[in-house]
Amino acid sequence: MASENLLNDLERRRQQALAMGGEERLARRRAAGVLNARERIDYLFDPGTFIESGLLATSVAEGDRERSPADGKIAGFGRIRGRDAAVVANDFTVMGASSAATNMKKIGQMKRAAATRGMPLVFLGESSGARLPDNMGARGMGSLLAQDPAQYLRQRESPWASAALGPCYGSSTWYCVLSDFNVMRKGAIVAVSSSLLASLAMNDPVEAEALGGWRVHAEDTGFADQVVDSDEEAIDAIKTFLSYLPSHQREAPPVAAVPAGSGAGMASILNLLPESRVQVYDMRKVLQCIVDSGSFLELKARFGRTAVTALARMGGKPVGLIANNPQRKGGALDADACDKIVSMLVLCDSYNIPLVMFVDTPGFAIGVEAERRRAPGKIMNFMNALALVTVPKLTVLVRKTYGQAYINMGGGRNADEFIAWPTAEVSFMDPNYAVTVVSGLRPGEPGFGDKRAMMEKDGSVYDIASIYAVQDVIRPEQTRDYLIRMLDVHQLRHTGGIGRHLLACWPTSF
Repeated sequence: MASENLLNDLERRRQQALAMGGEERLARRRAAGVLNARERIDYLFDPGTFIESGLLATSVAEGDRERSPADGKIAGFGRIRGRDAAVVANDFTVMGASSAATNMKKIGQMKRAAATRGMPLVFLGESSGARLPDNMGARGMGSLLAQDPAQYLRQRESPWASAALGPCYGSSTWYCVLSDFNVMRKGAIVAVSSSLLASLAMNDPVEAEALGGWRVHAEDTGFADQVVDSDEEAIDAIKTFLSYLPSHQREAPPVAAVPAGSGAGMASILNLLPESRVQVYDMRKVLQCIVDSGSFLELKARFGRTAVTALARMGGKPVGLIANNPQRKGGALDADACDKIVSMLVLCDSYNIPLVMFVDTPGFAIGVEAERRRAPGKIMNFMNALALVTVPKLTVLVRKTYGQAYINMGGGRNADEFIAWPTAEVSFMDPNYAVTVVSGLRPGEPGFGDKRAMMEKDGSVYDIASIYAVQDVIRPEQTRDYLIRMLDVHQLRHTGGIGRHLLACWPTSF
């Protein structure tokens, strides 16, 4: 029958597309312990929920049609822990997952569907970059590139998450840095172009790891929010990240059950703080004590280490944490820490997640290097972003805060509630420095002690509480309960928990 022949032809074409780049290439990946694109999709989505878009797509080049199943990029929809999401997974076994006319249409379709229908979009990156020779020449450029003026526009209608799972050049890199969350597998590369092309351009050999390896992006650029060892760990990280976020910006974040034992360490939380204010400690331990057990998800842990940023839950509800880290430079905020904090402000305000800040800082890092790293601009970017935040903001002053950092970290009316521990102190600068600046005296010199006493006058936490510049001074063990209650008090009732998203178009990297 004619219809049976048509159906047999359809099935043959589908099987040919599902075979990807062929058994030999797939076998090499298995031997290397690396998942292929379809295995990655299967691991990402709940079993049986993936529906593909564009399985029968191929290259527009006549000679490449037979060797370009799905045109090297696999796209479609599925459910992650019961919630719909879109995906684009690069199939490196097909022409290096290079970008070309057909597969760019597939990316555009997934982006439109995610934005207009309100679902997260996941990019599983591994690509050799633009397809050659398709993109070469004036005709190639004019017909393939810049056909979508909104191609790289981020308005954060819904969350984007990406994983760099191999060499990522060109558009794979663009979508890594455009995403709200990017995880890198060790061994992956994220760069504008390959090390070969970079070596040719520079006339000097350059190694791929030095160009865009995980250490570069975890420690120097901050483009890697997390670093993992395997494909499975990378995809698990994406699932965990998305569990804190709503499916789209017009929805409140999901609420989870409060794990047993949450807050059990609050009675002894003050023991985590050294008695001397010049001694360092791990702020992460303080944060983990306060939030729901097992909910602390740190972002950009290796970047801007004088600050800590994390997603967590308190009373089952997602919160964004921003804290100073006294273990690094005493908690003095440098340029990278400013960028890291702004990234967190943008993320939380865009997806209706309240912010809680924990303060213990001597101020901003100063000096020649700080000025060369554009410290004034970074500090004002931070302040501008903070002023645009429309989700609830709570600040806890743990120990010390000096100068402009007092304002940036939510001091005064820059937070909805500003509370302090009895261990806190506030001033324009460290009293020792103030004495030297004003009188020229240094510690140990005659008269220094008297001058220091003058500089310390009115600097206690009770002085700032007396003028209602902090709303309360509380016992440290009460912090968790106080914050959970205040997050409830300051919820956005008029809009059902939805903020105004004034930071939705803030650049994803700056």
